[in-house]
Amino acid sequence: MKIHAVVAAAAMLVNAALATAAPGQPYPEKTVRVLVGLAAGGGTDTVGRVMMQKFADVFGQSFVVDNRPSAGGNVAGELAARAAPDGYTLLVVTPTHVVNPSLYRNLHYDIIRDFAPVGLMVYAQYFLSVSNALPVTSLKELLALAKSQPQRLTYASSGISGTNHLAGELFKTMAGIEMVHVPYKGGGLALSALISGEVQVSFTSSVAIAHAKAGRVRILASTGTKRTAVAPEIPTIAESGVPGYEVSGWYGLAAPAKTPAAVIERLNVTMNRVLPELRERYFNLGMDLGGGTAAEFGAFLKSELEKWARVVKISGAKVE
Repeated sequence: MKIHAVVAAAAMLVNAALATAAPGQPYPEKTVRVLVGLAAGGGTDTVGRVMMQKFADVFGQSFVVDNRPSAGGNVAGELAARAAPDGYTLLVVTPTHVVNPSLYRNLHYDIIRDFAPVGLMVYAQYFLSVSNALPVTSLKELLALAKSQPQRLTYASSGISGTNHLAGELFKTMAGIEMVHVPYKGGGLALSALISGEVQVSFTSSVAIAHAKAGRVRILASTGTKRTAVAPEIPTIAESGVPGYEVSGWYGLAAPAKTPAAVIERLNVTMNRVLPELRERYFNLGMDLGGGTAAEFGAFLKSELEKWARVVKISGAKVE
């Protein structure tokens, strides 16, 4: 299921869920540990902390973020998979959660079997941005240039197997073009390379919007199925010449498998209820609100797992 379909149904579903949620449930009765597979201060950490602070306010218990940075977030994933399924360990999940099974040969957990989806918190689009030195002003012109001069264009990413690397690989496949991948050690370095003209193309985060307004780069399109509220004037890749293209950086919650259904429902209902209250906080981070049921998030995870498995196979990316 596409993210925008989940969001469209969320408002209606949360009302139904609230009506069926059992009142007076004791959970949580103690501190909840929330595992994050990246360092404190980054985007994933910030998104998680905003929601966990709200959970703490609502539930009257602490939701403590436990940062376990590692390649791909696998340490946090393994800790969550092995934790007691009692609702007192949660995991913030991102696209790496569904990409890792295709990248790592020895992943010590199964993202479908070992986890119970809780819900989609927020999502953010990427922006297909080009250097000012490139003589194109639309996606149509970029595609024409790429097809007329195969292998001329280079595109930057924040590293091999990152979401914006795989976004580029998916774009190449669906558009029928060739571009040379140039990985950097982080999104900031990739954006700097784009601004300087060292590379011609990059799938950037929303931070590029400010640079585009300052005239340092040119944004041609966004990667969602519909335009983002963060920059509604920017068309999507799908509407600009590559139908069906969609990539989002999303953030959700999961728990260990066999966590009681009542606990999952309580967390999901609360998440849906507080999301509108957090709209401005997340908007300032370049995020659109998620929402929807745990079952919908589970279906979304399975579809993302299948999609990125195909892209990783095409790209040839592997991590030992």
